[in-house]
Amino acid sequence: MTPMLARTNHEAHLYMDLRPCACGATAFDRASSVVLLPDGDLGSRYAGACACGREREFLFRLPAQAEPPTAEPRYGDAGPSQLLDAGEWLWVADRYAQAVPADPRTLPATARATARARLAQALAAVDEVLKFAGTDPAVPPDAFWTARGRAVRDREPGRFTVARLRAVRDAYARVLRQVDRAGGH
Repeated sequence: MTPMLARTNHEAHLYMDLRPCACGATAFDRASSVVLLPDGDLGSRYAGACACGREREFLFRLPAQAEPPTAEPRYGDAGPSQLLDAGEWLWVADRYAQAVPADPRTLPATARATARARLAQALAAVDEVLKFAGTDPAVPPDAFWTARGRAVRDREPGRFTVARLRAVRDAYARVLRQVDRAGGH
């Protein structure tokens, strides 16, 4: 198993959550440990049993320099992900955003906090998609290497222009600010 770079623990856990067991389940009781990779770099090993009894294991290369903690969710550094492709990141953003009611400002405090967290995660996932575009006007074809990612792109390729991604990101940020104001932040 060749370890891929996980820029943050958050990114590693998301990757594992998107890779189901042969039985279809995604959750498993995972224990983690820091390991020394054959090339001398540090890695992170997650292992545990799925509910079906199959053992699952994931091995990730750790970044040379850890990302400092931030107040808002962040999946990685300035470079694009090596774990999730651009289409998967947009799929993740869509799932988080769809879990937020149309006007989260009217929710009770606990539900509003959950909605805020989901919006912040959706925004961070859109930021990850934008990293694949770099200075190009759209995300390039080689940024889609998974079946899920290609399916998202193929359903609506226009969603991967930088202008449209920025518009989505700005909309999430605007609602996030409204939720913060409603909560007294």
